[in-house]
Amino acid sequence: MKYANRVLAGAVLASCLALPPRAEAAEKTLVMITWLGCEDVCKGLKDSLEEKKIDVSFVVDDAAQDKSKLPGFVKDARDRKADVVVTWGTKTTLGMVGTLKDQQNSDLLNDIPVVFTVVADPIGAGIIESYEKTGRANVTGTRNRVPESVNVKSIKRYMPSFDHLGLLFDRSEPNSVKKMEELKALSEKMKFKFDALPLPALADGTPDPAKLAEVTAQLKAAGVQFVYLGSSTFLEKNADVFTGAAVANGLPVLSPYEHLVSESQALMSVAARDYDVGKLAGEQVAKILTEGAKPGDMPVIAMEKFAYLVNMKVAKKLNLFPPVEFLQFVEKVE
Repeated sequence: MKYANRVLAGAVLASCLALPPRAEAAEKTLVMITWLGCEDVCKGLKDSLEEKKIDVSFVVDDAAQDKSKLPGFVKDARDRKADVVVTWGTKTTLGMVGTLKDQQNSDLLNDIPVVFTVVADPIGAGIIESYEKTGRANVTGTRNRVPESVNVKSIKRYMPSFDHLGLLFDRSEPNSVKKMEELKALSEKMKFKFDALPLPALADGTPDPAKLAEVTAQLKAAGVQFVYLGSSTFLEKNADVFTGAAVANGLPVLSPYEHLVSESQALMSVAARDYDVGKLAGEQVAKILTEGAKPGDMPVIAMEKFAYLVNMKVAKKLNLFPPVEFLQFVEKVE
């Protein structure tokens, strides 16, 4: 597999590995559009293609959380004559292919196969029609999110007395708002209390990190027993401040991002491992590159395995240790 690393129009186009000296041209070209650099999804995808011995030039265009770079990445994919593009996240996917209504928009990728990953709600975001048939000739993807009913049941298994969930959501992020609405509906169905507070915003509408401790304390005052992180790039980026404030208020956090358990102070995660999501994307890419499969005829495939992770140091701080039955299948972070 060949890797590319260059600068174009002020945007850094880099792969996680250096370009081998005097590398011969690969048979195929894959461009991956990332939001936070080449993380575990990207690495899993690379490893999957290497294991399948698919000769591909692997290029990473990293937006670095800047949507203004995405139009340039559309052009880059076309200039490279990419055989397939893989996108990470809702913002990058919308920036590259838009919604179902944008299929004739020449400023977006409607002429190159695209495989999306880490999109919380591709149907709700208008990217596809359904998981069985995307409704777009050039788009397919992967599903990685754990059903929220599974998350709530996991909390109840950990804390049998649980009946009150809290959430902080970002009004400037569509996925975050959709997750709040989904959990509100689920709370009525599964009969638990639910308090959702919008993150205090700065003048430009983006959340204010300085207010995280204050709004987390408000959840505690409302009687919340467990906090769910939901879909929020902001909270993931400010994980230490957020989870630290939660622990300071005696609140356990369930995170859909396992690295907030292993690297920060979230108590528990029920999630598909990002690396495995990348490997799953590799299955889709392989069908396109080696079997001639058409994305529009391919279903969006879902992860079937989820990992349970508990941070035992945080459990000790909260004096909230997992039940013995939980310890039989959970992975512990000491």
